[in-house]
Amino acid sequence: MKNHIEELRNAQGMRQDELAKALGVSRQTISSLENGRYNPSITLAYKIAKLFSLTIEEVFIFEED
Repeated sequence: MKNHIEELRNAQGMRQDELAKALGVSRQTISSLENGRYNPSITLAYKIAKLFSLTIEEVFIFEED
């Protein structure tokens, strides 16, 4: 699943470790999300969207296989 996390994080001037701390996850999780190697739980997706004051659909790009 593609997403806009890296763009949003950079626009806020945040480092991966800062975002990770704000979300209660590891920096490696943020890296994996940004690189499309990890799909978040619905709870984590909600937290990410809420942190950036966006909807889940504005952060994540769902592509059917």
